[in-house]
Amino acid sequence: MSRSANSTTGRFFSCEKEQLTGYLQKRASQDVQRYAAAVFVAVAPGSAQVLGYYSLSALSVALDAIPEVQAKLFARYPAVPVTRLGRLARDISQKNKGLGEFLLMDALERAYRQSETIASSAVIVDAKSERAAAFYRDYGFVPFPESPRRLFLPMKTIAKLF
Repeated sequence: MSRSANSTTGRFFSCEKEQLTGYLQKRASQDVQRYAAAVFVAVAPGSAQVLGYYSLSALSVALDAIPEVQAKLFARYPAVPVTRLGRLARDISQKNKGLGEFLLMDALERAYRQSETIASSAVIVDAKSERAAAFYRDYGFVPFPESPRRLFLPMKTIAKLF
């Protein structure tokens, strides 16, 4: 995985969701240059072919937005610092090859390692579809009560993975 700010990185990338393809092709490098997001790409060995990518950024969420049962895991502040998994996509050529899981695990490990330096209580994702939300739920992400496609995974849970 490498961090990318190259505007040509996504020219060979295509996934089922046009907005995810377009983000990599048109906006990712701007987000990196503005420090709005860190974008990480997986490329084919010996090639410039982008196989998948994800983005991470800092965010805070209101403690009262988190389900009460899980909120007990967090410090008692009005807002909780979290890491936002903004986008995660794999090229159509990688469908059913496990790359989505690899990208997710890489993102979670990176978020966990960073939380040792800069506090982050969870990883949050806004799933673009119900299918995507189901993917994250399969890995233990919990939906927000008021927004079922916004999901989070506490850093304490992620720590057990690594």
